[in-house]
Amino acid sequence: MLHHVSVGVRDVERAAQFYDAVLGALGYKRVMEFLPYGIGYGIEHPQFWVQLPHNQQVATAGNGVHISFIARTAAAVDAFHAKAIEFGGQDAGAPGPRPDYSPEYYGGFVIDLDGNKLEATVLPEPVEAPAPKAVAKKAAKKAAPKAAKKPAPAKKAAPAKPAKKAAPAKKAVKAAPAKKAAKPAAKPVAKKAAKKVAPKAAAKPAKKVAPKAVKKPVPAKKAKGKKGKK
Repeated sequence: MLHHVSVGVRDVERAAQFYDAVLGALGYKRVMEFLPYGIGYGIEHPQFWVQLPHNQQVATAGNGVHISFIARTAAAVDAFHAKAIEFGGQDAGAPGPRPDYSPEYYGGFVIDLDGNKLEATVLPEPVEAPAPKAVAKKAAKKAAPKAAKKPAPAKKAAPAKPAKKAAPAKKAVKAAPAKKAAKPAAKPVAKKAAKKVAPKAAAKPAKKVAPKAVKKPVPAKKAKGKKGKK
């Protein structure tokens, strides 16, 4: 929910000596600093800042405000509380169970050098379930030996049967001689038809020309013989 929180202090260098020891007992460290203005604590990125107020006024603690840090074990809570007292802090509640908060609640309270109220509370680190892919891979590895079967010995290949001799090719059947082509009947028929048609098509005989009248030869007159004298 929260990205980070910060508390105001009057002297960043002095506050840093206290917080290095107290937060170090919980596994936190400096991850960013802008000296002499502020220092950020956390694991990978700054989540808790101690700094000079931005309005450059004297830092004051809020009444009713306190900040709780996660501790992974009850022993870490005890160390947190002890370090705070060692480095000048005040006890605000000894480490121990708080059944009125919850049945498993364990915490401890202190006041820092500038009057800010702090707490450390046990919150066991959650056990993350393995990712589905990782579970699938493990299951596959376990299943693999069972599933693996011994390779069956390869069967000896049966000797190949000798190829059958190819049947001799049948002799080609001689093609029947082609029948003599019938004489084209069209031409003789055409000739006969022409002959038959010819008389019909012949022109009518020309009119007989009357022969010119031949003059009958005049019979020659018999020559009168001279009568001989007897």
